[in-house]
This record gives sequence, C-alpha cells and structure tokens, in this order.
Amino acid sequence: MIPLFKDRLQSVNPEFETFESIQTVQVNLGNICNLSCNHCHVGASRHGSQVMDLEVMEQITRFLSRHPGLTLDITGGCPEMNPHFRFFIEQTDGLVPRRMLRSNLAIMAETGWEWLPEFCRSHELTIIGSLPCYLEENVDRQRGSGVYQKSIRVLKRLNALGYGSGVELDLVYNPGGDYVPGSQHGLEAAYKEEMLARHGIVFNHLFTITNAPIGRFKEQLESAGTYPEYLRLLAGRFNPEAAGSIMCRTLISVDYRGKIYNCDFNQALGMPVTADDGSEITISELDDAEMNGKKILLSQHCYCCTAGEGSSCTGALVSEGTA
Repeated sequence: MIPLFKDRLQSVNPEFETFESIQTVQVNLGNICNLSCNHCHVGASRHGSQVMDLEVMEQITRFLSRHPGLTLDITGGCPEMNPHFRFFIEQTDGLVPRRMLRSNLAIMAETGWEWLPEFCRSHELTIIGSLPCYLEENVDRQRGSGVYQKSIRVLKRLNALGYGSGVELDLVYNPGGDYVPGSQHGLEAAYKEEMLARHGIVFNHLFTITNAPIGRFKEQLESAGTYPEYLRLLAGRFNPEAAGSIMCRTLISVDYRGKIYNCDFNQALGMPVTADDGSEITISELDDAEMNGKKILLSQHCYCCTAGEGSSCTGALVSEGTA
C-alpha cells in the first residue's frame, strides 16, 4: 500500500502543504504541437484544440504589470505555435525580469517557423529546450523520427546567435522509461562533454525532470502493467530534503482559459485552484494575497516531484548526495 503523498509531505513539515508566495507565473498557451511525444502529460499534437486567445493573454499581461519582479514561464504544447505567440511576447516585454520559453527545439527547424531563433534573441527570451538524450536513437524513439537532427541544427543556430554564452540556453533531460533520473550534476557534465565533442554545441544548464505518471506516459505504464510499480518506485525514492522546495509552493499555472492551477500536472488532470466558496479562480480575478497560505491540491502523481534529487520545471531540487 502506497502512503498518500499528502500524508508523507505533512510528516516532514505541515507547512509544505501550503502555498508560500507567487514567484513564477507559468502560462500554458495550449496543447497544439508539431510533435506527439510518447511521454507528453498534456497529450499535445497537431490536432490540439486548446489554444489561448488574445483576451486571456491580455489578462495575464495586466496581472504581470501589477506584480513586478515575477518570472514568466511559457509552455505548451508547443507554445510557439499559438497564433498569438508574437503578440504575447511583445506585450510582456519589460514587464518581468525573466521570461523562459519551453521549446521542443524542432519547431524552429520547421518550414515557416525559421524566424523563431532571431525573434527569441531579439526579445531576450531564455530558451529551455527539450533534449531527452544526447544520443539520436533515444531522442527519436521518444519524440519521433528526425527530431534529433532538427534539434541539433536549431541548437547550432541558437549558439550562433549568442545563446549558451551571452543569452541563457538550457536543456531538459527526462528519462526514456519508468525510472528516476540520475544525478543532475553528473548528467549535465556528460551532456556538455558529448554535445561539444559531437556537435560543437554549448549550453548553460541541464534540468533533469522526472516523468509524471499522467497523460500518455500513464497510458504507456498501464498498457505495460507497470503503473503501480512506477508509483511504488517514486514513493520509495521520496526525499524529505526535496519536500520543502516543490515548485507548487511558489508557482501558479495558467491554462488557455485563464484558470489557475498549482502546477502544469494538476492542469493536465483538471485540478484547478478554487476559492473558499468552491468557485474556480482565473487570472483576471486573482489576488496574489489569497494564494498565500492556501492549501495545495496534492495527489499521488506528486511523488514524481520528490523522488531522488527532486524534480521541478527548473530541474533537481536538492544537490547531489542528498538524494
């Protein structure tokens, strides 16, 4: 019997179950994507129909203007494929000190999207690019045939524009199966060595992210009959040192309709943040003060964020040796 994640978290410190303060606004621009990765927790594809419109983007912009100093984390799907992507980036220029674009990289090599690298550079976006392995066969197995080579071409182009040196370029590793990532420090060193030796590519940081047992990955696990085993693995690797740093204590996730969630995983599962009267909260009406001290919606999938070195949208939560 796997203990409830909520109980494990409370046993470490009851305060870890509550929201602390908004530091990051993560915006999911929709589930349309040029790829259909087999681990995708939002089930994104070219057939995605959840697309954020201008009205919601303007609501987010107004919220950011009222709360200076936050980090804006832009994700999807493939956020660049939102028809109003340019508008959103231009509208948020100068509103926050840091804007992170989560890109699958391959989109920037697609016909009609060649403008993206220069556009991102001109607006000083930090790029967080998905590259689940430095080996071609592993990437293509997870993300689709030809994705690795497209990603390499894009990374070289980004390097030529100053990414990885003058402008931050980070990569994301996620396991190719039902296991917990190894040391982020060790993997980053290996990635940097291999990417430089094989392709002459440089980048700033590697983020290791544990696969959440939801979405397509959950379907894979259930098909193989290993879903309970994977949950037991995550629960067995629960790390109390990571518990206090889980991203849902300082991050809010905004969906394409403007609804608020504790994280992108909860968004995918349809678990929105609600007011005291049970009504769903949207970014247009959010008062950041009402989030402070509010209970976080937790479930068993949350074990993926505290397993091993911990996992967040910016990688491991604890340093090597405490896992």
